[in-house]
Amino acid sequence: MNKGFLYIAIFFCSVWTAQSQDIFGKWKNTNQEGKVNSIIKIYKKGDEVYGKVDRIIKEEDRNRLCTKCDGELKDQPIEGMELMKGLEKSGKEYVGGTIVDPKTGKEYRCKIWLDEENPDVLKVRGYLAFFYKTKTWERAK
Repeated sequence: MNKGFLYIAIFFCSVWTAQSQDIFGKWKNTNQEGKVNSIIKIYKKGDEVYGKVDRIIKEEDRNRLCTKCDGELKDQPIEGMELMKGLEKSGKEYVGGTIVDPKTGKEYRCKIWLDEENPDVLKVRGYLAFFYKTKTWERAK
């Protein structure tokens, strides 16, 4: 009986560890002051990875529209917007996708990866030609 319990405990611990070490789920997106301004949900659609604004923290901002966006995102609600799309796994990173900044309406090439030392930290890098900016998102619990 004790061995059975031990095996079950080990199984659940390993499942929990594996789940906490993937990119899927909800992440806290912070502003320049370090305050959480939205929760981004990262999920798989087909063979690609996408991210959408799951929740805007400030209630008064929840009905904001992406007035500076182009194309199909123009004047769409930011809350619920699919702002990250087309990422594919390449080793430990997800690459080849794009991300939209709803404040500016600009679209950037992007890649994302988990911090090697802390799987509850996601690195999100946007590229424009040779320039890039990397943001750090923390896993929402």
